[in-house]
Amino acid sequence: MKEIQAIIQAFEEAQQKGKQTALATVVHVQGSSYRRPGARMLITQDGQLTGAISGGCLEGDALRKALLVMERQQPMLVTYDTTDEDDAKLGVGLGCEGIIHIVIEPILPAQTNNPIQLLKTISSQRQHAVLVMLFSLNDRREVQPGTCLLQLPGETITARMNSDALQQALTTDARTAFINQVSATKTYIAENKQYTAFIELIKPAVSLVIIGAGNDAIPVAQMSHLLGWQVTVADGRPAYATAARFPTANQVLVAKSDAVLPQITVDAQTVFVLMTHNYNYDLKIFRQLLTQRITYIGMLGPRKKLVRMLDELKAEGIEPTPEQLTAVYGPVGLNIGAENAEEIALAIVSEIKAVIAGRNGESLRNSADTIHPRVEKEIEEVKVS
Repeated sequence: MKEIQAIIQAFEEAQQKGKQTALATVVHVQGSSYRRPGARMLITQDGQLTGAISGGCLEGDALRKALLVMERQQPMLVTYDTTDEDDAKLGVGLGCEGIIHIVIEPILPAQTNNPIQLLKTISSQRQHAVLVMLFSLNDRREVQPGTCLLQLPGETITARMNSDALQQALTTDARTAFINQVSATKTYIAENKQYTAFIELIKPAVSLVIIGAGNDAIPVAQMSHLLGWQVTVADGRPAYATAARFPTANQVLVAKSDAVLPQITVDAQTVFVLMTHNYNYDLKIFRQLLTQRITYIGMLGPRKKLVRMLDELKAEGIEPTPEQLTAVYGPVGLNIGAENAEEIALAIVSEIKAVIAGRNGESLRNSADTIHPRVEKEIEEVKVS
């Protein structure tokens, strides 16, 4: 989401200066690549790049292709085969051992629901969305449809396609992806033409609620902001919970423990870290969080602090279920030998990222799998009529 927000901002600035723009999106990868499907980059006519589609090796060639797209005002599919040992073909040394397909679209501000406008719609609300990009892998020289559909919780926004049957099939599969909360890639055969669709689930940014505004909370807020997370800081002490101390936070609350949660919207991407150094304040917040479905609750302090809290809650007749306890991380943070506030913040933010991504935070060299697991599935083919 951070990349999307940066692209939107760069587009607005380009608009103010009258610059043409194009959007490059990774739509399909076979094998290994630095970025995965959904990576984006905005290109302006004078060569400004925002976002990334690789580690820097494809951007130069993509810029040249984007200038052509702006001139022709038509989307283009570009394929980079990094499995080819003849690096001179591209003029770069890649070594990723993958085939990367990228759609480059001209952004036409006057066009209703152009790709940037759809990204703005997604970014403006804390809800999951599904964005569909259509392209032809077997006829790369054909004009590519590009971004053609956005599925929101209660609304479907589509670009008119030549085939009503194809539009209906894409709408159905976008809704399925929304319900299943997973991206998909499918191939459709309509009117003797074959198209592939990247059906992308886009999640809202992580919303981190830091309970506690002490000095050690400052680097946690700063690192989270760097990742593009939305940050809320809450504390009962007005001298600590101030915008001056947390300039990168989206919200700073001065509130008693029972008045914090009513001011926060909790969703599937909301996580909490309790670090007030005030046992009773943390306990009261913890008691309230156990009544909600929270993905991650981090508890700063020694293990005996969490054990004491659970014992007190049990004495009150509150005994968390195994599912609820699975979301509780105390002591908080990955075991990286953190000592000072900045190192502890790194351990906390890293653990949150690992939990959200469904990873265990181990060293990559000890992993038997690749960095991005290669799940080479045959793309499902659908005939529509």
